[in-house]
Amino acid sequence: MTKKRVLYFFTFSVFFLSFQCVNAQENQENKVLLSKLLPKIQKQYDVVFSYVDNTLDTVLVTPQKKDISLQALLDGFELETNLRFTIINGRYIAITVFADQIQELDEVYLTEYIASGISTNRTGQVTIKPRNFGILPGVTEPDILLTIQALPGISSINETVSNINIRGGTNDQNILLWDDIKMYQSGHFFGLISAFNPYFLKKVTVTKNGTSAKFGDGVSGMIEMQLDQHVNDSLIAGAGMNLIHVDGFAKLQLNEKMEVQVSARRSITDLIETPTYAIYFDRIFQDTDITNNNQNTNNTTTTNRDFYFYDMSTKFIYDISKTDNLQFSFLNIFNDLSYTEQATLNNEQRAVNSGITQRNLATGLTYNREWSPAFSTQIQLYTSNYNLEATNFNITNNQRLFQENDLADSAIKLHTKYRIDENFTIESGYQFSEIGITNIQDVSNPRFRSDRKDVMRNHALYSQVNYFSDSYRTMITFGIRGNRYGKIDTYRFEPRLNFRQQFSNHFSLLVLGEYKSQAISQIIDLQNDFLGIEKRRWTLANGTSVPLIESKQASVGVQYNKNNLLVSAEAYVKDVDGITTRSQGFQNQFQFVNAVGSYTTYGIDVLFNKKWHDFNTWLSYSISENTYEFMSLNNGAQFPNNIDITHNLTLGGTYSWKDFEFSLGTYFRSGRPTTSIGNPAVVNGEINYNSPNAENLEDYFRTDFSTTYRLTLSKKKKIYAKIGLSVWNVFDQQNVLNEYYNLDNEIVSEIQNRALGITPNVSFRVDF
Repeated sequence: MTKKRVLYFFTFSVFFLSFQCVNAQENQENKVLLSKLLPKIQKQYDVVFSYVDNTLDTVLVTPQKKDISLQALLDGFELETNLRFTIINGRYIAITVFADQIQELDEVYLTEYIASGISTNRTGQVTIKPRNFGILPGVTEPDILLTIQALPGISSINETVSNINIRGGTNDQNILLWDDIKMYQSGHFFGLISAFNPYFLKKVTVTKNGTSAKFGDGVSGMIEMQLDQHVNDSLIAGAGMNLIHVDGFAKLQLNEKMEVQVSARRSITDLIETPTYAIYFDRIFQDTDITNNNQNTNNTTTTNRDFYFYDMSTKFIYDISKTDNLQFSFLNIFNDLSYTEQATLNNEQRAVNSGITQRNLATGLTYNREWSPAFSTQIQLYTSNYNLEATNFNITNNQRLFQENDLADSAIKLHTKYRIDENFTIESGYQFSEIGITNIQDVSNPRFRSDRKDVMRNHALYSQVNYFSDSYRTMITFGIRGNRYGKIDTYRFEPRLNFRQQFSNHFSLLVLGEYKSQAISQIIDLQNDFLGIEKRRWTLANGTSVPLIESKQASVGVQYNKNNLLVSAEAYVKDVDGITTRSQGFQNQFQFVNAVGSYTTYGIDVLFNKKWHDFNTWLSYSISENTYEFMSLNNGAQFPNNIDITHNLTLGGTYSWKDFEFSLGTYFRSGRPTTSIGNPAVVNGEINYNSPNAENLEDYFRTDFSTTYRLTLSKKKKIYAKIGLSVWNVFDQQNVLNEYYNLDNEIVSEIQNRALGITPNVSFRVDF
């Protein structure tokens, strides 16, 4: 049985379950791998085993007689190995090394989902294990925020990782957690590459509904990136490069109780201009101050364009004792762009420097304590600081514009977990956070300065009960979270529900629901803010022009899983209230209007996934309707959301042959809504727009390809290399991502932002 057939599940560490049936009779005289016997034992005794990765890699046992009792069978295995077999509730059996502690089984991962390293569990969450990641079309490396866009209900309206839309929500309505620390920057290259080194992560969990009461914010969804919590048994390291960056990481065991982990990644774009970099640059900087300067009438040109990014992360793990664990985490994400503008004014050559920097610094300290086998606590302190600065010189007007958006988030979290009995677990906790946001705008000519700082202190209490039936066919999680938002003196109580009922070995029903809220969002003052590259800035709710965002969501889903065929469908309705026009990126008649409203999304997410021995194929499809309602706009009538995508379809497949892996996929989605202009185009000195978002751009279509080749450099030391080739948009489809209009001297011009054309990339990495 190969690892690709193994089904993963996690609690505090990583477990996997196998459901493949072994029908062949094993030789009773020779020892065999225990991992090959487990599927047969599961079927014979109707039990399920759970165990940590690599625990059974080399464990050999002697097969027992068929009519032996389960307990006798397990006792025999214990005598023959250094493993402990603990029956948890009559059916689920935890396999641990005698030195390890037994951890309860909270989550059971059902099946690989789309590709190896991607799994779905009984609660509807999707988990990605970067180290087990196989391959997806157009992606040879596990870029987390690109990978999740293959999931139904998740997309990016502008083809970036910094604008992830989960069931019709904007990116600022998602909460991103890195080792349980909130992150406010998600992309390198201003959105084209994930800012998180995937090889440093243990797993990534994506939640679209039914969120645990432990988590606040993120009215649309949650992306939780988790790092190792305990010391690894051996050295884990790797290094690689592609046509954009180089990276490396290492997890070094200092002794049996301590480990230090480090990773670093840096772009090569300021050292060498590769074809991939040139394509990325043209894509991200189209219709910004950098490119527009070359197109104006003042003979202003842009030169000396210098861009680079890096990220660095560190984690220190100290397993103080069998019951105490201490962790320290650090992350630094950085982007920098600088360029020179030159112009000839009054026969004099002049040059000025402009640029933009973006940074997110995060630090966290976590202490875990197991007071007894049934009760544990966790306390965490963290800070997360985001800073965005831009300086823009206008040579013609002799003007310098400086803009800054600075955010400081500090928090303390206390989480407790108590197992009442084999069926019930209760989790509770308290969280306090203080968020301060500063926005600065400074203009030199005419002299103007705006400097505003807002601070909000939030308190939250939560509790939830988890119930698992003896057979694990019924699972219920019900919780409630109480929030107090200090600055606006608002209380909010949020129930959460996650219910799963398995009716047979292959068919199950899932019911999810949640109330959520968030006091922080992103707004756009002007489309050319921060050089037109990063238009959004973080801001806090004030209870009036920027209200608290509140959401309600409910969904019902079914899942069928048999003979390597997975079929799932989930219908949902989501209502989000308290959004502002400034947070939605309007570029029509509502661009300079400040109004408060809501949006409602109805939709169905469907997935078909079929596996054969070397071939895996999937079809992911979402159909939805997403509408705004602003009482002061459009005569109070509903109109399509700016990111209303009616149809979104992904069709892909992967094929393995020897040490090669190939993947090909097609992405199709309806064109995004757009607002056309009337005839005449200009009325009273303003653009004459038709009904808002009443039309659509052309449909989006893209085909991607990727392939990898795996080399074994040393079997004994387990050193492997992988060469990858990917081609994004194989047929060079000219997709239009956005369309809007500008007015200059009574002349209306149409502007179109286009997606990436054909974009190749090559990667090479070594892991051991």
